[in-house]
Amino acid sequence: MKPTQAVSFALALVAGFSVGWFAASRHVERHRAALFSPSRLKRMAALSHLTGQVRIETVRLLEDYTAWEPSALLRKRAREIVRRMKTELEALPA
Repeated sequence: MKPTQAVSFALALVAGFSVGWFAASRHVERHRAALFSPSRLKRMAALSHLTGQVRIETVRLLEDYTAWEPSALLRKRAREIVRRMKTELEALPA
């Protein structure tokens, strides 16, 4: 591979990764309030958004969500998030 081809490939790879990252971020932002949406994809995006919201209110919301969620996969993901958040909240100084 010639040096110019390698540079072109690297630039294309970085550009593709950047566009993908931006598109995924926009998708999560657009659906962050859709936790109880009929769409499984929107609910997954809302869960992704909530992973960064480590608060007791979020834990309570996700506990309600796990009782409601019809998809076993999303219920499992929500339980994992709740478990991680509780651990982080317990580690905070009083």
